[in-house]
Amino acid sequence: MIWILALLALLALVTLWRVRIRSRRAEADFPPEGLFLHFGENRVHYVQKGKGPDLVLIHGASGNTRDFTFALMDALSDRYRVTIFDRPGLGHSPRLARRGVTLRDQADLLAEAAQRLGVKDPILLGQSFGGAVAMAWAVHHPSVAAVVNVSGATYPWPGALDRLYATLSRPVIGPVLAHVIGAWVSDDYIEDAIEGVFAPQSAPFGYAGHIGAPLVARPHSLMANAQQRTDLRAHLEDLSPAYAGLTLPIEIVHGDADDTVSLTIHSEAMARDVPGAVLTRLPGVGHMPHHVSQDHVIAAIDRAAARAGLGRA
Repeated sequence: MIWILALLALLALVTLWRVRIRSRRAEADFPPEGLFLHFGENRVHYVQKGKGPDLVLIHGASGNTRDFTFALMDALSDRYRVTIFDRPGLGHSPRLARRGVTLRDQADLLAEAAQRLGVKDPILLGQSFGGAVAMAWAVHHPSVAAVVNVSGATYPWPGALDRLYATLSRPVIGPVLAHVIGAWVSDDYIEDAIEGVFAPQSAPFGYAGHIGAPLVARPHSLMANAQQRTDLRAHLEDLSPAYAGLTLPIEIVHGDADDTVSLTIHSEAMARDVPGAVLTRLPGVGHMPHHVSQDHVIAAIDRAAARAGLGRA
């Protein structure tokens, strides 16, 4: 019995050591790309580039600013002032709280950060989970000029919650599991997960080396990401009835081969319910149109700007 306890204690120590080393390596290999905005007790990492009408890009689950700095930001910064935020708990923005962080909490944080940066009447582009945050921002902050929703999760969906994320979001067992994953998850598993998100397409060359996926394997990010994903459906049940009252332009881009976020449940529903929503379906495209069909996403942004009456630099 004693040797079993000793072995477990040794395994725990090794796990903690590996988590610390791997977290430090992730932060060294993928440092902040931009600057930090401090207000109150909040710290938000952001990247800003270009000039013209303000465009805010909001990344999805498990992501960070690097998803957009890989290619999209440079393709837009000649005619928009592009601002990208790390959502709380991901990338280099700290968590707002250990649990109970709502969509509105995230939207309020980013809206205040944008205001402090001088961002005015922005177009919001949200991808995947970022689409939910963009819609919460638009519902609760009327200064938004337009929304571009790319493969956005915007309505509650049927079925069971993901067991892994549900477990990671629980007290006690969640932190333990997060440290085990953070210490022992393999690079091959992370690379396979990236390819799975892009299916049926493949990730662009160099994307896996740029995105900084090991950042999300840090325990605090694993738990923040899990809490957000586990609570998302309930938050969308509260938020989605307000969409019908929106009058701003909304452009939706969604691939019909997306098996991560359902075209029918989310984007087709919004196109049906919201008078200002226009849906562009992309045949054969999966969950990442902003990489594999970038021209369609840029065209949607330009249409949103034109519909909102925003001039271009």
